[in-house]
Amino acid sequence: MDQDDGMTALDNIVTQFNTYEDFLDSQITTVDLYYLEDEGLARQLVELGYRGTGEIVKREDFEARKAAIDIARQAERTQKKTLTSAGKDLHDNFLKALAMREEDNRTGKLSTVIFIRDKNSHGQEVSGYIDYAHRLKSEDFEVYFNGKRRLLPRTTDMSFYNWDSHIAVCNSSPNYQVIADNPEGLLFKYKRDRKILNVDPKAHPGDNSTRIPIQTDLYTHAVLFDHVSRRKT
Repeated sequence: MDQDDGMTALDNIVTQFNTYEDFLDSQITTVDLYYLEDEGLARQLVELGYRGTGEIVKREDFEARKAAIDIARQAERTQKKTLTSAGKDLHDNFLKALAMREEDNRTGKLSTVIFIRDKNSHGQEVSGYIDYAHRLKSEDFEVYFNGKRRLLPRTTDMSFYNWDSHIAVCNSSPNYQVIADNPEGLLFKYKRDRKILNVDPKAHPGDNSTRIPIQTDLYTHAVLFDHVSRRKT
């Protein structure tokens, strides 16, 4: 039996029985109980492999796999609950694009940088680059997906520029290091694999990165930069 088959057999056992004792009891026959006259002893013999009618499974393997499956199930339930785009009736391409990327940005499979240029509530033109995964963790996106508020760059994002007041701010995020002193323009270094994301529209965005302009009615200009980390975990 190869490793994959062994893991499949263990998974089947773990999902079938609530406790290790239940598994041991399933291996004990009425004949065993008749001769041994002790359920505890019968369980010990099954655990040691001297008795039983099926697979030999160690207690630590059973409990470790049981815990791993329970954690995975809990994470899946939590993930489904936290997808704020789920069930929303989205009409604009920008919100649809964010919804498509929400789960992968939450799980770390994908890292998306959002560029937005538009006017704020004071009529001032602003632009900036947003670490989507970081924003998802730090605020509730329900207000954006249900249309109650528009997503706009802030002075706390990776890059912010107010075209009227000429206020310019750069901040590294949990996922990206900002390289602002590059003579050719702004660069972001993804911290997991240390790859450079170049947001210059005339340049290649970088290894494992894609630049996607979004046709949207919500903003003057919107672009998404998708980066897939190749670092092994």
